[in-house]
Amino acid sequence: MDRNKFSAIAHRNHAFSNPISEAKIMKMLGIVSPKASDKVIDIGAGKCELLIRLVENYQVSATAIELYDGSIEEAKRNASTRIPEGSIEFIVEDASTAVERCDPDGYDFGICIGSTHALGGLEPTLKTLKRLVKKNGHILIGEGYWKQTPSPEYLEALGGADESECKSHADTVKAGEELGLIPLWSYVANDDDWDDYEWLYSMSVENYCLENPDDPDCEAMLQRIRTWRRTYLTWGRDTLGFGLYLYRNN
Repeated sequence: MDRNKFSAIAHRNHAFSNPISEAKIMKMLGIVSPKASDKVIDIGAGKCELLIRLVENYQVSATAIELYDGSIEEAKRNASTRIPEGSIEFIVEDASTAVERCDPDGYDFGICIGSTHALGGLEPTLKTLKRLVKKNGHILIGEGYWKQTPSPEYLEALGGADESECKSHADTVKAGEELGLIPLWSYVANDDDWDDYEWLYSMSVENYCLENPDDPDCEAMLQRIRTWRRTYLTWGRDTLGFGLYLYRNN
């Protein structure tokens, strides 16, 4: 099965590819309220919807780092009809390599939502953004957290995940504080946000396979999404959270 295709189908109807509601995301951007002269960097930018919104609403200039060229191609198509050409610099590369060429203190706003794994985890990502973002600039992280201690069965269902891969909500905030960042705001996905995200994720794959029965990947995609859906309903809904964490670089 082509996992990139699976991911693209699963997320095709969700603008931001994470369970935080659009209203919460846009309020968070309003809290930052960037200036037109600001430079923004997004690590693991995906389809770049967040950067496109920032350019549309605040006329910033932006840099998108994303490993998957399919996501960037979709981002370029979306950007071409909505924002001036050249507003976003698209870098298709492994994040750990790309950030080494970025200017220290070169950005006013640094973002990494759902992609801290690309830099080795939460703390390394916060350290990287602290280095790249100017003093008094903003850092926005999107990260999973444990609502409660995960059961061994849930960790096994996640492919043998380790409990240490996520922190509690409070400890996620604290991780930034320990690096000298100042927490300004946090939102978490509530049950409705999660249900909207997960059921849309599931339904997109189910509908694609119904409409494309000759796709040789359909059987594997259906098996994977149905296993994922059972995992979410059995354990994930009560155990795994997702939050946005806004800091000011101190």
